[in-house]
Amino acid sequence: MSRLAHRAPHRVRPGIAVLTAVTAVVAATLLPSPGAAAQSAPRGGDGGRGAVRDGGAPKGISPLADKWANPWGLSFLPKTTSALVTERYTSAVWLLKPDGSRKKVGTVPNTVAADPDPAMADGGLLGVAVSPAWNGTTDKDVFFVHTVADGTRVVKMRFDGTSLSGYTVVISGIKRGGDHNGGTIAFGPDGYLYVTTGDGHDNKAAQDKNSLNGKILRITKSGAAAPGNPFGNRVYSLGLRNPEGLAWDSRGKLWAADIGRTAWDELNLVEKGRNYGWPTCEGTCSAAGMTNPKKVWKPAEGGVPAQVAIVNDVLYVSTLLGKRLWRLPIDADGTGIGPATSYYQGAYGRLRAVAKVPGADQLWLGSSGNTSTNKDVILKVTIG
Repeated sequence: MSRLAHRAPHRVRPGIAVLTAVTAVVAATLLPSPGAAAQSAPRGGDGGRGAVRDGGAPKGISPLADKWANPWGLSFLPKTTSALVTERYTSAVWLLKPDGSRKKVGTVPNTVAADPDPAMADGGLLGVAVSPAWNGTTDKDVFFVHTVADGTRVVKMRFDGTSLSGYTVVISGIKRGGDHNGGTIAFGPDGYLYVTTGDGHDNKAAQDKNSLNGKILRITKSGAAAPGNPFGNRVYSLGLRNPEGLAWDSRGKLWAADIGRTAWDELNLVEKGRNYGWPTCEGTCSAAGMTNPKKVWKPAEGGVPAQVAIVNDVLYVSTLLGKRLWRLPIDADGTGIGPATSYYQGAYGRLRAVAKVPGADQLWLGSSGNTSTNKDVILKVTIG
């Protein structure tokens, strides 16, 4: 099967019916939550056995802002409830406020979305991470992941609260390949920067400890390997195909979603130095040295997980082909996942960007890739 064929199930766009639904959402001032389709996610891996803690569930959804063009990443400014939002193909960065108003604050230069190989999918401007100490004066650092003509980069820019300036390359040399670019970037509880990278359509790279591809990287703000990394370089964990979601629970444990090929997509509990199997394993397997996922999805049965957020130790995973938001409670042991429930199936099309609102039991959730220009929406989900 060709690489393009492998990718096809993950790139299905919503049809006219979904566009109609999204248009109705935008027009409404407040929407009740569409009925949650309670169903368990298919097959888990080595999920824990502890009792599940009750962390609430989605109880309401409403439009926050409309007329977006492929919003990809969300990162809140410290001590605020305003966020920077990236748009994939316009390379634009917006400041979105909790009242739904927004302002374009700049673009990330040198972004090239189209892949040099016309048979491949696109890249573009992907994730964003605001420095935890950002204040717009003494600390103005904001980090982005984007594709350029010859690869994928992690870069740093300055944001003073009004506009972006500067452009410093933090990491270059990450191979790009269609839409296998990972792209999520986030600061962990330890203060270091974590970056997801796809395999760039080079399967072997995911198992090469000296390659930046198919990994979760852990770096300093300057791009150096963070102290304590397992292999003495920037690599924190390996064996991933196209991870896009990162989030930490109350114990400081890292969870990540990984888009598989055609058999299984994964939710992994990520630990330092662990190998998550790709391409030897897709989903669970018994190969020596490989760490199994905690949950798996079939791509055509609610899968293709994009990003991850955590509220009260409950994981929320947005999905692209699945066109729904999954709720997956972490068990009391902190090592496994309880029964999974999906919400908003098909109501808003493909879903990607998702982030917890600071200081609130609330998510911001973005649709992704509706077929007409500027038809995406960012929604507010209340957890109760």
